[in-house]
Amino acid sequence: MENESILGASGLVAFVPTTKPEQAKNFYEETLGLRLVSDERPFALVFDANGTMLRVTVVKEHEAAPFTVLGWQVEAIEPVVERLAQAGVNCIRYPGMNDGDPYGIWNSPSGARVAWFHDPDGNVLGVTEFPS
Repeated sequence: MENESILGASGLVAFVPTTKPEQAKNFYEETLGLRLVSDERPFALVFDANGTMLRVTVVKEHEAAPFTVLGWQVEAIEPVVERLAQAGVNCIRYPGMNDGDPYGIWNSPSGARVAWFHDPDGNVLGVTEFPS
């Protein structure tokens, strides 16, 4: 019984805060292409992130964390970053990490390639291409 998983077989629900629900709705649905499942305002916007529930929770005040709060694994990072740029979403450039890459992609020591960007509330989101 002590080796039995408590949550290992349960589905994950992701949360991200917003003070700008209409902008967040447009960003996550129109820009990122997530399917809006439910508009539960004034509480949350619920999206399907490829089988994971994402609740964009409406809050009165929010100070964005300086680290990644949501991320996606992608097969090829350059086309994703190009499509984000075409949609008006620019990568965050961190001095000494990814500031020299034309796409703003960081090549990690593990071989993973990562790019970060902000949502309308300044939350840091990311995309990662893992080595095959």
